[in-house]
Amino acid sequence: MTDYPVLEKGEFRYLDLGPRDGTPLVLLHGLFGTASNFDALISYFKDKRRIVMPLLPIFEMPLRKLSLGGLLEYVNGFIKEVEIDHMHLLGNSLGGHLALLFAIEDQSRMQSMILTGSSGLYESSFGTSFPKREDYEYIRNKVSLTFYDPEIATKEMVDEVFEIVNNRSKAIRIVKTAKSAIRHNVETKLGEIKVPTLLIWGKQDTITPPFVGEKFRDLIDAAQLFIVDKCGHAPMLEQSEFFNNKLELFLEEVESAKVIG
Repeated sequence: MTDYPVLEKGEFRYLDLGPRDGTPLVLLHGLFGTASNFDALISYFKDKRRIVMPLLPIFEMPLRKLSLGGLLEYVNGFIKEVEIDHMHLLGNSLGGHLALLFAIEDQSRMQSMILTGSSGLYESSFGTSFPKREDYEYIRNKVSLTFYDPEIATKEMVDEVFEIVNNRSKAIRIVKTAKSAIRHNVETKLGEIKVPTLLIWGKQDTITPPFVGEKFRDLIDAAQLFIVDKCGHAPMLEQSEFFNNKLELFLEEVESAKVIG
């Protein structure tokens, strides 16, 4: 992750960047703690609007409490602690799943929702088991499958995942969280979400394939979907220019509609 200052307040560790006026953009990262996947987004927006990202305590939360429910409680506590009463909420992968659960529970604090490669309906991931966790090449290939262009999977990224899956405590936490995500299917609840929603999906996403994005679009009332070619599970990283442009236009439309209304 680019060297942004990590702030601490109570039990929370987080990034808080950019101007304080306007509606903040709150980011929720994925299962492997890949906050660095948002580097291009943060760099693009940090001088234009407030960017806030809690670092989810997947490896620190008490194991008995670790679940999507426990992480949602953490996000709720964080939003209250930093006193954000209205926001755009953006999540990738597991972070998207948490954004969905947050919206289902309380949309009153949300001006919009942005999902990219979100779980919650269907996901195919190696996070539920590690059959060859000591095989570096196997892990490298698995990480590469996250992207359309395997070169995006840097050695640093592969090393980080390799360390996680070969640390017994961390591996248990990844598996527990991934299984909790599979149990928390939100299909029957999506009709309750009424906030404007932007969906950006990679055409070559093999973890949450494009049909998942299409189903989210069909089930969420105010949703629009963009599918981007030559892109896997992390469009904000792999197709950052497309992603940032679509996101900027969406936020401007949502905020101008609120002003007009």
